[in-house]
Order: sequence, then C-alpha cells, then structure tokens
Amino acid sequence: MSRYETAKEIYAKYGVDTEKAIEKLKDVTISIHCWQGDDVIGFDNRESLSGGIQTTGNYLGKANTPEELMADIDKAFSLIPGKKKLNLHACYAIGEPGEKIERNKIEPKHFKKWVEFAKERNIGIDFNPTFFAHPKVKDNLTLSSPDEDTRNYWIEHGKACIRISEYFANETGIPCVMNIWIPDGYKDIPADRMGPRARFKDSLDKILSEPYDKKKVYVTLESKVFGIGLESYTVGSGEFCLSYSNYKGITPLMDNGHYHPTEVVSDKISALLLFNENIALHVTRPVRWDSDHVVLFDDETREIAKEIVRNDALDRVFIATDYFDASINRISAWVTGVRNVQKALLFALLEPNKKLKELQEQNRLTELMVISEDLKTAPMGDVWDEFLKRENTKDNYIDEVLKYEKEVLVNR
Repeated sequence: MSRYETAKEIYAKYGVDTEKAIEKLKDVTISIHCWQGDDVIGFDNRESLSGGIQTTGNYLGKANTPEELMADIDKAFSLIPGKKKLNLHACYAIGEPGEKIERNKIEPKHFKKWVEFAKERNIGIDFNPTFFAHPKVKDNLTLSSPDEDTRNYWIEHGKACIRISEYFANETGIPCVMNIWIPDGYKDIPADRMGPRARFKDSLDKILSEPYDKKKVYVTLESKVFGIGLESYTVGSGEFCLSYSNYKGITPLMDNGHYHPTEVVSDKISALLLFNENIALHVTRPVRWDSDHVVLFDDETREIAKEIVRNDALDRVFIATDYFDASINRISAWVTGVRNVQKALLFALLEPNKKLKELQEQNRLTELMVISEDLKTAPMGDVWDEFLKRENTKDNYIDEVLKYEKEVLVNR
C-alpha cells in the first residue's frame, strides 16, 4: 500500500475524503504577484521603491527587463501546482525603447506583451494601480493630497487602470480583480484627520465614475494600519476602506500585514462574508509590522484557509499573494510562499468541518479540542505529495531553483 493510500484510510476515519480534497484544491486559483521578481521596481520609470513600503536585501539575479521577469515567472509557475493568475502592478507597463510612460496616460497598449504572455499560458491577469514610487507622490500623498494637480494626476491614473483591467478581462476571457491601495498618511500626529479622508473619498468617487463591466472587473479597496513615514496616521484605514467598499458596493480587500499586530485577518473573514458577495485577500507574512515576508505554513495562514474552506467560500474569496524578499533567491520565494498558501488550503480541506461545527454547537468542546489536535499530526504531507504528482509538479524544487540560479541568474 502506498503512503497516499494509507493517508487516505487515516483521513477516512475522520470522515474526510482525500480525493474530494485534492479535486477541490486543483480548482482553486491563486493570483501570484509579479513584483517578487524585481523588488517592486517595475519598468515605467525605474524609481527606487518608496511610499511607506520597503524591500531589503540584494540577492543576486534580480530581473531587470520585461523578458527577464517573464522568464523568472515562467520558472516559478513551472514549480507551482494548481491554477494560477498573474497579478500585475501598473508600474510594469512596457513601452517602446526610450519611451517615458506617464502613469496618468497608461493605455492597454503598454500591457500588450503581458496579455500575450497570459494568453499563451491560458491564465488571467489581475491588476493594481501603482500609487507609490513616483515623483508625483507629493509629501507622501496621492488621492488625498490638498494639491489639486497631484490629486487629479492620480485620479486619471486610477481611471486608466480601470480601462486596462477591462482590457485584460476581454482579452483573456477571465475577470480581472483591480485593487486600489494608496500610501497616503503622516509621520506625526495630524491636525486634520477628516480633510484627507474626505479628499480620498471624492477621488475614489471620481475614479469609479469611469464606466466598466462589473461582471468583468472587480474593483477592490485595501486598507493599511501604518507604513514607513506614515506611522501616526493612514488615510486609508481599515474603517475607511471597509465603509467605502460598502458605500460603493465594491469588494473589500484585506492584507494580513495591514492590521495591528494583535489583529488577525482570519477572524475577520466570516464577518465580511456575511455582508459581501465576494471578498479579496493579500496573503503575506508580517513580522512585527507589514514586512512582507515569504508566506510560511504557519498558524495564521492555516487559520485564513480554514475560514475560507469551512464557510464554503472558495468561490467567493479572491486569493492573491503579496510579499517581496530580496534577501533570498526570488524564484524560491515565489514557489515557497504560493505552495504554502496551497498547503494551508489543503490542510483546511482535510478537516471534518461539519463534524467539528457540530461538536461546537453541542458544547462538546473537549472532543473538539482532541480531534483538532489529532489532525495536526495527520499525514497531510502524503496527500500533498499525491496532489503534486497529479499536477506533474516536482516535490523537491530547490535543486531546480539552484540550477536556474547557476545557469541564468548569476549571469545578469
């Protein structure tokens, strides 16, 4: 008997069908962020990263051109099982040689090569306006700036991104999730908290006045608790973004690094699912703050996955990864992080959720604890290996990553 067959029997004792779990996992799409490959630099104006976020490290082999980044994404995707989408930032616009692309003037043509890339691989594209790392970010403010010219510049950028998002959906035949996040805030205690938020609300209203097909484009809004240079006040706070999403009927997005250290996104998922048709997630790993470490198979990642699965919400939650570590091999960072999201989903799919809920409702909390703890040492790894086998994906990917590093990355 194979290890998988043994694992199948063990899980069957808990009332869990491993075959159904594998089939469900195969159908889950993860939107994979392109910006791990080049430390969030992009191609439109090659500015250093700024705007409340930071990448640390200088590991060899960073992608410097669209061709290099696409090759690295291909390599990472070949080592990641399951369904995938490509998640792009607007700063990855590709122009003609020597062309300077203004973000308020970007067009679908600047993403034609990305569409060709996606169509050749039969994947969709998600999108993010880039409201950071640009000379037009004035005093750490964009859509909430008191300067009308600055504000209008970024409003036009947001509108252009809606048009590009619909272009992606039309070309790939797959809906596009377009996420808005701004770095606006103040380093010290502000004299006026309401004013910037009122301007942000007005700017968002103007961006969303751009017509688009809501069956093709899902606009999301992402909050943040603080960032570098905006430690005391963030315009797009959790309360603002959740309220605005409800006010406009768009999709709320939660990044699990964007809350106070004692808050957890896993606890918020069920609340948002009660009041929203869809929600969106950026899965990352904060270490003391929004530090965007590579996702691990840790407690919070598992809890996030459990909340999605146990509430039968795999088709209602847009799952994307968002981290950027320049201190380690960037291909490995992609593969490790995305696989850990998938492992967490599998762990959740291998729980007898109906049984566990019944135990809670019947106040049989002793049994609930015992079964939950037993499942932590159940042979999930053998089921994961079977999933990889069926996806024709290598289990041990580090050798492949190091070979690519030696043959490609060191030569850059």
